[in-house]
Amino acid sequence: MGHLKPSSSHANPSGDNDGGVTRLLPSLHLSLDSWVWHLLERLYALPHPPPPRKRTQPMQVICVGLPRSGTESLQQALLTLGYEHTYHGWDIVYDTDCYSPGWVRLARRKFYPTSSSDGTPPEKITAEDFDALLGHSVAVTDAAASVFAAEMIAAYPNAKVVLNMRRDEEKWRKSLENTLVHANESWGFWFASWLDRECFWAWHVYERFLWPLLFRAPDGSMARAIRGNAGWVSKEHSSMIRGLVPKERLLEWYIEDGWEPLCKFLGKPVPDTEFPHANAVSGGWKAREEQCNKRWVEKAFVNLLLWVATAVLVGVLTVYML
Repeated sequence: MGHLKPSSSHANPSGDNDGGVTRLLPSLHLSLDSWVWHLLERLYALPHPPPPRKRTQPMQVICVGLPRSGTESLQQALLTLGYEHTYHGWDIVYDTDCYSPGWVRLARRKFYPTSSSDGTPPEKITAEDFDALLGHSVAVTDAAASVFAAEMIAAYPNAKVVLNMRRDEEKWRKSLENTLVHANESWGFWFASWLDRECFWAWHVYERFLWPLLFRAPDGSMARAIRGNAGWVSKEHSSMIRGLVPKERLLEWYIEDGWEPLCKFLGKPVPDTEFPHANAVSGGWKAREEQCNKRWVEKAFVNLLLWVATAVLVGVLTVYML
């Protein structure tokens, strides 16, 4: 996954729309390693960045399935089985401390590697790098695990690997459109990202780095990428995982499989409870969108109103004093 393939040109030969849906949000069509983004990251740097975490327990389970393949249900299942804390993609942006800048740095190292002048290969992402962000976690699901699947598998050679998938590719693609694409086309979220530091990093890490690069959309157009690339990205991702992980360490799992194969693989007794289905579009995802609005979007627009009111007040006072 270190080399990006462009979004399918045959799916959109004109290049001016997203599979029939025009992309309305403005976008800076720059390399994510451009000095412009580095400058903006400095301008939006957190005033009190959290300290690096330290690993206290071994990493035990890595769930490398792509988004919308039961990732949050798996998180809830692993928590039920005693894997505390199980890290989910939501933690990247909703963690008590904001570690999003750290994930941006790792994504840039993965997708935009730099070699030294003497030809030394780029530095690999190691367990130490992941531990600085995941040190409190014994299991991980969703974006962190799927985007950095190869690196995590290498970094934690004793961890078991779950390749969670969806059987119905069309339903999976539709789910991606209803969630990832919907978020990518949100004017409120995009606008708020320029008015609040944490919101900037939430947008930056997901809408410029993790999701677009995972689905081969370096221009940021998730709609075009999902419609043109999702199918082959999924197949390529699954083939990569099968090639990297020994069979005895790998479970290929669908959410319909429920507890039995998962518990057998992990050596855990089957709980006397229904398998969790945590991330329905109207449930888990919708709740997270509302959390986004409460945490950043509303705060950002309050900031905007305060800035406008301050500017008006300063203007009135200046005119009065003159």
